[in-house]
Amino acid sequence: MNTVYPLKTLNQLRPLLVGFRKANGLTQKEVSERLGVTQQTYARLEANPASASIERLFKVFTVLGVEMVLSSGPASIIIKPTEVPDNQANSPARREKW
Repeated sequence: MNTVYPLKTLNQLRPLLVGFRKANGLTQKEVSERLGVTQQTYARLEANPASASIERLFKVFTVLGVEMVLSSGPASIIIKPTEVPDNQANSPARREKW
């Protein structure tokens, strides 16, 4: 049975990521190893997923076994990439290749 989690605000991303990770019995370290990044890099993404690119989020969802579905209508799921503030554009998390 598939469960649907409507995503209406970017603030909902963090608890969803944490919940999916824990539901799979994974630690941040295990997820980071599967992504090929450091645990610290993944921890920063999980702490502030709204600042991540859709590409990075898609990779994380894939590792967690989560399918992303977009729909239109009153209860639509809208995901918009956010701009990175200049002071974060060159952070180690942004330079690390995924």
